Amino acid sequence: MFDEVMDGVKVPRTGAGRPRRRPDAVIADKAYSSRAIRQSLRRRGIRAVIPERADQKANRVRRGQAGGRPPAFDRKLYKARNVVERCFNRLKQFRAIATRFDKLATRYKAGLHLAALILWLREPAQDRLSDSA
Repeated sequence: MFDEVMDGVKVPRTGAGRPRRRPDAVIADKAYSSRAIRQSLRRRGIRAVIPERADQKANRVRRGQAGGRPPAFDRKLYKARNVVERCFNRLKQFRAIATRFDKLATRYKAGLHLAALILWLREPAQDRLSDSA
């Protein structure tokens, strides 16, 4: 599924032009720390910012020099993942989103769009005005 999600990624440009198909980096949690995912990102030329799981680290250390070196990890960039987690928590305030009442993916996606719109409209108007200025 990871490759399918990455194929659907579109990074909007700041100016005119069609969206980029390749982000600069992918920030993910430890659940995405696998050799296959890291290789897939490397093939695409995307930097992986994924912490190493404890069992993977122990296995690498146990193997010694044959275990290779640890994967690169940018702690400062990883802190930006907090914004995504907070967004998920706010979306899960909606019961239909948290429990996924809808069976069809299109209806669930429509519910996500509605929930995001409601959250955006609930924000104080001053925050939206200062963002656009």
